[in-house]
Amino acid sequence: MGQITPVRGTSVATADTIQQVLTFLLNGEMFAVGILNVKEIIEYGQVTEIPLMPSFIRGVINLRGSVVPVIDLGARFGRERQTIGRRTCIVIIELRLDDGRHDMGMVVDSVSEVLDVASSDIEPPPSFGARIRADFIQGMSKIGSRFVILLNIERVLSIDEIALLLAARDGAVEAGAESALTAERV
Repeated sequence: MGQITPVRGTSVATADTIQQVLTFLLNGEMFAVGILNVKEIIEYGQVTEIPLMPSFIRGVINLRGSVVPVIDLGARFGRERQTIGRRTCIVIIELRLDDGRHDMGMVVDSVSEVLDVASSDIEPPPSFGARIRADFIQGMSKIGSRFVILLNIERVLSIDEIALLLAARDGAVEAGAESALTAERV
């Protein structure tokens, strides 16, 4: 596997396609997303929690008059919710969907840097052993002696999947309430 070359204002001249990625840390692991999806990076603060949301939805923020949902990536990956620290920030991602553009925030421990990644340096996602769902991984590459996991951000922040999870949760809540009412009547 080749090396990822940091962006320093010059491009690498190769036959490979070069993709710029933003790297960040999450629970000591390095992840990356395509820079074209990144709208901005903001300091963590003033997230308004919304009742009855899945644990991976931290809440919403007001970003210049727009309501932006904030996803806790640690919880989205099936782990504990992120502990908010001094370097914790929210990466605002712009998703292009059939019905337009949607902004979503991702809570990360810290942002590292923007790097150039050659397509030849990206390996396919592992078929086993990853700590997150395989469909969340676009590929993997190496920075020095560490691996960086390139996220398939459209899958990680899938609005359709999140809507299905919310509908399933709402159905379970309604079924539980109905069972409780039936038990009271008996």
